[in-house]
Amino acid sequence: MREIIVVRGGGDIATGTIQALRRGGFGAVVTECARPSSIRRAVCLSEAVYLGSCTVEDMDAELSGSPAETARLLESGKIPVLVDEAAGCVRELQPAAVVDAILAKRNLGTEKWMAPVTVGLGPGFRAPEDVDAVIETMRGHDLGRIILNGSALPDTGTPGEIAGVGADRLLRAPADGVIRLTADIGDLVRRGDILADVGGAPLTADIDGVLRGLIHDGCAVRRGMKVGDIDPRAAERRNCFTISDKARCIGGAVLAAVLMLMAGSGR
Repeated sequence: MREIIVVRGGGDIATGTIQALRRGGFGAVVTECARPSSIRRAVCLSEAVYLGSCTVEDMDAELSGSPAETARLLESGKIPVLVDEAAGCVRELQPAAVVDAILAKRNLGTEKWMAPVTVGLGPGFRAPEDVDAVIETMRGHDLGRIILNGSALPDTGTPGEIAGVGADRLLRAPADGVIRLTADIGDLVRRGDILADVGGAPLTADIDGVLRGLIHDGCAVRRGMKVGDIDPRAAERRNCFTISDKARCIGGAVLAAVLMLMAGSGR
């Protein structure tokens, strides 16, 4: 292990980023909130917050409750996941880099003082003022582009299409309340199937396909909030359980940015 990198967020894009950083020789520590709202849970290290531990491809993660436990997990080759929404652990860990992979479309507190190298994913950051580098997360020609002067493209609010299906593949909460699941990731579903209940209101599928993502059972949600998605390509079920092409692309860009910035700073 070369040096430690703190990654804020443990969602699917963050998880692909962590895999790239680890394969580049870095140790990774994940900071998360107390109730993560990751959609593609089967490929999210944030699941360790709920389950105590989880595995995504070649990575094992465990929930850590103390600095000593974090050190032990890093030494064993595992990924510590800390409930530390403000990333206060950076003062003690003194990481080589901090990567903000929360994808909140705004900066939730990442600052350049946190580490010698700071990287922000997607809109909400400006380089070099907020972070040293911004990574473009919008699908298209510039996906994964390393931005050293400027910002990522603004969020359009329009989901990318899969097999010609756009907004209809997204699942949004039908009401405010606590979600109770009646289906699970990887299930084949048909239009009209009930996938969950939110305060007595059914969440139904708008298309046929495979349930690719669904927020964790018991989460409090707001009406209209994205809580899942369906892949219309039913034959692509295995993709529910592997890191996506987008996450791998962004992860590779983050690794390249970190190495470039370290080299530029004489590290």
